[in-house]
Amino acid sequence: MAQHCCTRMQDQVEFICSDHPDLDSCPDSIICYSDKFREYGLRVHDGGSGSVDIAYCPWCGSELPASLRTRWFDELAALGIEDPLAQPVPEAFLSGAWWRAAG
Repeated sequence: MAQHCCTRMQDQVEFICSDHPDLDSCPDSIICYSDKFREYGLRVHDGGSGSVDIAYCPWCGSELPASLRTRWFDELAALGIEDPLAQPVPEAFLSGAWWRAAG
């Protein structure tokens, strides 16, 4: 797992709720983090799984790393994978392992 900008962000990213196995329904879960895309968001508690991307930490104000979503799709396209929903995706691309290995 990646290190995050401050302990409060780290705590939110690693948050586990014993009452809500689905964190989208937990009012105490504020931040969602996608390691695969290196994206941070504020959860929208409206009964769905939506979030709003954020560029700065709500606690310490640090600028968060840029999203790698576009690069993820570009790297898969370079491997000949145009539709990751219909084609097998290498294991490393299912987590943040792909961007950590690339540096």
